[in-house]
Amino acid sequence: MHTLATELEPTRRRKWLVTLVGLTLALGVASLPIGDWDHEFAGIRHLIGNEAIWWIYVAAILLYTRKIERRPLSSIGFRMPGIGNIALGVCAGLLITAILGAMYFVVLPALHLNDSMTSTTNANALMATPFWWRLISTVRAAVAEEVLFRGYAMERIEELSGSRTVAVVVSCAIFTAAHVSSWGWSHELFVAVGGLAFSLLYLWRRNLWVNIIAHFIVDAVSVLT
Repeated sequence: MHTLATELEPTRRRKWLVTLVGLTLALGVASLPIGDWDHEFAGIRHLIGNEAIWWIYVAAILLYTRKIERRPLSSIGFRMPGIGNIALGVCAGLLITAILGAMYFVVLPALHLNDSMTSTTNANALMATPFWWRLISTVRAAVAEEVLFRGYAMERIEELSGSRTVAVVVSCAIFTAAHVSSWGWSHELFVAVGGLAFSLLYLWRRNLWVNIIAHFIVDAVSVLT
């Protein structure tokens, strides 16, 4: 029995180390320079470069899961959605949008809070960019952020800590911090609430497509309309 335990220990250590490295890669997005919207659209070459970096980053996490961790993509929530989960994603997206809208139009005025100059400037700059660019960026944000912050991060943090609460808190905190550089602190309230909603949605369904659909709808309402 002692010999078996001794043989299994290196395997456990390797698995723990591999998971920790994967988390560092996935959550390292928070340290990447997420450019301000007024600088982000600078022609087709800039668009291709910006989007390519994010898609390569997501692909790297997926490859890491399959080739290094040797796990199926279902281990980070990629499962067939089905009609029910697709509908749930749409409904969740609309509900989260309504909550964030109520915060913006009701809660903030009631508390005499306003968007910061940074948020207003970036929002105006964003809306001045071509529609097709905003659409591509919205799709990318929905896929990349859900894969990195919910699918991979939450599953692996819960695995290491043994706590769903820790998984939600850590992923939400880093998700929120990752948006500070481009939107400013006043906007972080919306990011934090949205991040918490997406985290709880993933915790409930464990299906990344539900989150991607919901995230796309939330961003699309504010970015594409």
